[in-house]
Amino acid sequence: MPQSPDNAARNKRFLVGFSVLALSMVGAGYASVPLYNIFCKVTGYGGTTQTSDVGADEVLERMVTIRFDATVARGLDWEFRPEQLEQKIHIGENSLARYRAINHSDRPITGMASYNITPQKAGAYFVKLECFCFTEQTLQPGESVDMPVIYYVAPEIAEDKRLDDVKTITLSYTFFEKESAKPKKSAGLSLSSEKSLP
Repeated sequence: MPQSPDNAARNKRFLVGFSVLALSMVGAGYASVPLYNIFCKVTGYGGTTQTSDVGADEVLERMVTIRFDATVARGLDWEFRPEQLEQKIHIGENSLARYRAINHSDRPITGMASYNITPQKAGAYFVKLECFCFTEQTLQPGESVDMPVIYYVAPEIAEDKRLDDVKTITLSYTFFEKESAKPKKSAGLSLSSEKSLP
């Protein structure tokens, strides 16, 4: 039975409207991840750390213990571990920590590290000067690489009364395989590329 012209026009408007809504939702889904990441980097929300090109301008007497954690995503045939379990540092002091990664597979693998800080409220004060997590890391079969992190805890943490109880901060990394990356020369930071510490 043929549709009346009014029903056909109504169905066409509904289909166009529904298509626009569906495309808008997909676009919002793609845009939400970068916008969320920007929000987290600016505010430290969710344990996201800060970055800087320069160290703190003062070092406090107050000490804090930094613990280090490392995991790999399921299916990634890498060994990944911190070279130290913890460091006790002064707030504002530049510090160097090392992680080590080994590719146990028989193929080049490019990985990308995600990271966070616990307690999450300390993320806004944990500042990285240099980190392997800023770039993709490609390891050849059997290759191992040292991955340094240069960081400090910002002196402003002492002014935030919500963080008076923070004595220990844990820096956690998880490596994921970057599926779309093409194998290339290792992008791991070498010891010669590290910034000197004061």
